[in-house]
Amino acid sequence: MKKLLKGARVIDPSQDTDTTSDVLIVDGRIAAVKDEIEISDAKVIDLSGMIVTPGLIDMHAHFRDPGYEYKEDIESGSMSAAAGGFTAVACMPNTNPPIDNAALVQYVKSKASKAGKIKLLPIGCVSKGQEGKEIAEMGDMAQAGAVAFSDDGKPIADSALMRKAMVYASMFDKVIIDHCEDPFLFEGGQINEGYISTLLGLAGIPAAAEEIMVARNILIAREMGTRVHIAHVSTEGSLKLIRQAKSEGVKVSCEVTPHHLTLTEKAVMGYDTNAKVNPPLRTQSDIDALLEGLKDGTIDAIATDHAPHHMDEKDMEFDKAAFGMVGLETALGVILTHIVKEGVLSLNAAIEKMTSGPAKVLGLDMGTLKIGAPADITVIDPNRVWTVDKNKFFSKGRNTPFDGWRLTGKAVLTMVDGRIVYSDDIMHNYS
Repeated sequence: MKKLLKGARVIDPSQDTDTTSDVLIVDGRIAAVKDEIEISDAKVIDLSGMIVTPGLIDMHAHFRDPGYEYKEDIESGSMSAAAGGFTAVACMPNTNPPIDNAALVQYVKSKASKAGKIKLLPIGCVSKGQEGKEIAEMGDMAQAGAVAFSDDGKPIADSALMRKAMVYASMFDKVIIDHCEDPFLFEGGQINEGYISTLLGLAGIPAAAEEIMVARNILIAREMGTRVHIAHVSTEGSLKLIRQAKSEGVKVSCEVTPHHLTLTEKAVMGYDTNAKVNPPLRTQSDIDALLEGLKDGTIDAIATDHAPHHMDEKDMEFDKAAFGMVGLETALGVILTHIVKEGVLSLNAAIEKMTSGPAKVLGLDMGTLKIGAPADITVIDPNRVWTVDKNKFFSKGRNTPFDGWRLTGKAVLTMVDGRIVYSDDIMHNYS
């Protein structure tokens, strides 16, 4: 089957491409990207006024399957991702049971294949059972298809274990992704430590809880010559540590979420549990530092940390409510509206942070429109003005502080291996 995407602005940061072109897809792969392709036996999709990019990649999400399917499952999570423009998602292993062996990695991949939407990339546990005591069978999981290792949801608090894990993962050319949190400084914390936590009478989480572990990971990576990836960076201090380490040649990378780029700790006023996340929303000074980190390249990727919860786990007293918010269906719109439109980052740079950036961190041959590559494609309507409505999410989760926000820019067509897996209302004629 041949498909011809006509007349779109094609942006491919992996090849430094930004031009109006046609894209020919043959047998699920990119066959040509050039001006005015004429071919008689292809299904033509007119994309004038649209933007075509490599399929978006989210390197940090929670699909809750197995064990917590009442929050999200692989089918609902995959559909949510496709609707947000994501063609590939790396899912964290804090499930029940935790994804700490090859059989569970294969379970995730098999169930995603049956769902038939996106490419789901399992991340395996660093430690058995996420208990932080004994290294999990990384080799077996890597062979089964794990793309990285993390105990996300829990920090790898034991420095000796972390040191062994980094070395072991490097043997399989994989990276450790760490949720940086000193459990003793974090213990009992609810929101960022500062004026707002005092005002609301909530236990605070100091910036040092994150920064101490970032510093430790950098020191281990420097000593061992191994890679480490810092998940959901949230503080100015963390950014400074990572920037300095990178300048010294340490193999450290990091990601940031849309919510840590756009929301301060003030979002929890009124005890809004939808704004309760881990790491917590910080200060405007921290946001400014994160934005600068995006601009100067210190931050490698934008990731959603999509964390769906059942409403019963959010609709309760603040200190008992679960941490986390959903993000797959709002991420692109939030970034286009509040980062690109406001001139913080160019459109090309933003797309890079959501395509080839995460692909590079995970060592994936994705995030590109090069000839012969799988036709994983996101079509964006840059002028679409829409209002976030949590009740229309494909995700089972409704826990978002972005409900009611008016955004400009939306994914209207998502293709995986040349197949249309999501189409917006105006694109239904092509699906």
